[in-house]
Amino acid sequence: MSAVRERFQQLHEAGTFIMPNPWDAGSARLLASLGFVALATTSSGFAATLGKQDQHVTRDELVAHVAALTAAVEVPLNVDAERCFAETAAGIRETVGLLATAGAAGISIEDYDPAGDRLETLTSGAERVAAAAEACERHGIVLTARAENHLYGHDDLDDTIARLRAYREAGADVVYAPGLRAPADIARVVTEVPAPVNVLAVGGAPAVPELAELGVRRVSTGGALAWAAYGAVRDAAQELLTAGTTTFRTRSLRDDEIESAFPA
Repeated sequence: MSAVRERFQQLHEAGTFIMPNPWDAGSARLLASLGFVALATTSSGFAATLGKQDQHVTRDELVAHVAALTAAVEVPLNVDAERCFAETAAGIRETVGLLATAGAAGISIEDYDPAGDRLETLTSGAERVAAAAEACERHGIVLTARAENHLYGHDDLDDTIARLRAYREAGADVVYAPGLRAPADIARVVTEVPAPVNVLAVGGAPAVPELAELGVRRVSTGGALAWAAYGAVRDAAQELLTAGTTTFRTRSLRDDEIESAFPA
């Protein structure tokens, strides 16, 4: 496990890498077989596999999910740990420990509280990051601190940068403000926050080569791949239901791809 975690740490030292988000063990194996060097869980995609909406998964369910994915693949796995399922520093440290035991090479902690439908204050957010950082350092895993402003209508880039700088000072290894699209905004984060930056691949955002030119270290997909897969199932099922045909089979994995992703 230490070798996997060390490899994940090294990925953040230079260059740009893509870290897509599988939603179950099968999609993790498929993505790993395609050559991605690291993967990350998706809270919304995983919740969908349980028939739930995002932010309604329990900590025990996430820990079991992480254990299943790390058993299925050999590449490092980063975990979307939401708020670490805790209100206290002790609870945050406990969650980090459980995810580390399940095999995580990294985790992220975010500063949005769905129960109160509010963002943490900068001070509170930094204190929570500090608790997570202490535990992550003890287990040798990478900590990503997320500023959720732009997902919840708070498009104040100055505040986002202030939060990310505070989170870095509190011990985060990587910073992440999901929802940024404008190249100039992304460039400001890269320039003004002294940490590796993760960017979410969303509609309207620069392509990966341009993100690399901007100095972005890591690119993730969030729930996008899961929802694309569910969309493909919907389209195939509607074709079968309405036309009675199965042209969707032409877009299926080939036998050799199945054998590569799911070895006996």
